[in-house]
Amino acid sequence: MKKTSLVYKLIITFTLILAATAILVAGTLSIWFKSYYFNQKKEEFNSQSTIIENAAITYLTLDSSSNLSTLKNVMDFVSKSVNADILIADQIGYTYAVSSVSHEDYKFSNLNIPEKEMNILKQGKSIVYNNIKGNDGNEYVYMTPIFKGASFSGIIVMIAPLSSINSSLIKANEVIWLTAFIAIIIGAIIVYFYAKKRLIEPIDKIKTAARRIARGEVNEEISVTSNDEIGELADSFNVMAESLKTVDENRKAFISNVSHELRSPITSIKGFISGILDGVIPRDKEGYYLKIVYDETERLSRLINDLLDISTMETGKLKLNLQEIDISNMIRQCLAKFEGIIKENGFNVDVTLEMAHQYVYADNDRLIQVITNLIDNALKYGYENGNIKINTKSKGDKVYISIYNDGPTLTKEQTVKIWDRFYKSDISRTNKVSTGLGLPIVRLILSEHGEDIWVENCKDQGVVFKFTLKKV
Repeated sequence: MKKTSLVYKLIITFTLILAATAILVAGTLSIWFKSYYFNQKKEEFNSQSTIIENAAITYLTLDSSSNLSTLKNVMDFVSKSVNADILIADQIGYTYAVSSVSHEDYKFSNLNIPEKEMNILKQGKSIVYNNIKGNDGNEYVYMTPIFKGASFSGIIVMIAPLSSINSSLIKANEVIWLTAFIAIIIGAIIVYFYAKKRLIEPIDKIKTAARRIARGEVNEEISVTSNDEIGELADSFNVMAESLKTVDENRKAFISNVSHELRSPITSIKGFISGILDGVIPRDKEGYYLKIVYDETERLSRLINDLLDISTMETGKLKLNLQEIDISNMIRQCLAKFEGIIKENGFNVDVTLEMAHQYVYADNDRLIQVITNLIDNALKYGYENGNIKINTKSKGDKVYISIYNDGPTLTKEQTVKIWDRFYKSDISRTNKVSTGLGLPIVRLILSEHGEDIWVENCKDQGVVFKFTLKKV
């Protein structure tokens, strides 16, 4: 048993509570049974004294030796039935009949009953002494008055050895305390096996699984079917395990994607520079290949900057400088940066702004990043000579911005995965110009602003991205 185990502490606590309860109940029963037993003894003596009283009155009335013999026979019979010696005294306390030889010395002697007790007897009440020193040890003494009509005529004294009464009480107490002891043992066993089934085994499963997860075995799950707090803990653990599994899979995928994204441009840069240094590439072609190296370097720079942005936002270190921004003017400025690509690919751009100047609360640099990434995404996935539409519309305290391209629609799977890092819905078209981090960054930036972004397929053709900003 581990001293630090909470479960075993609970078992010990419950056992001690059970033991204390059983001892309290047993002690209460012992006291109650003793009182009950003496009351029953008193009732027994009282009922039997009626028989003796009738014989004693007959003897006192007729005053004959035959009636004395009858009285003694009655006393002997009652004495045996109640296991007690019986004395008969007159109204002043002198004994004139005894049922046992052991109390023969009381015959024709004064019992010396105190005046206070004598007055109680004269009132027709009984007196009980639970522990009187007698010839054979302590005795139980019961005294009840004899009345002839309304006249106090004598006293019946019934004496029982206290040892015989206590022997019955001892046997009863033995049964009570033995039952309590057995109840404690059985209760402790039940508590242990119940705790083992309901607490120890499930917690051991959770502990073992937690250690395996700590070693990197993220596929570990536990099966606990109890419908209580332990079951809820097991469910929470499984949710955590599943989350860790997902995180681990994402980590592996992230490392794989980063490695791939870094390896490709580095390989190109290394190959072209090596070719120039070795003279494999003709001098008149060096400028062309150096331009490729420069583009690959720019691609690496974008990737690293995007990764740094994601890391900053996910660790909560992004500090926003919220201010009033003219969203209409910002859209026009961001769109101007893509003027060359728009003309080169023959895009038809339609910009519909609700107001010429519409103000929102946002971080200026980060909002430029959002709009730039979304326009860039629309141009990458839109068809050549296709349509790009940018709209703004206010509703309540929000401004809704939508950016549409008439490229291919997204499947259900794609609408979920486009927010994942390094995901590209069309690798063949974007492998060289996209890091796959633009949309995840957009979503993180807007989340930091407390705003939403979502994507919808249009009925006819194309995809539209919509996001909200707080209106000034």
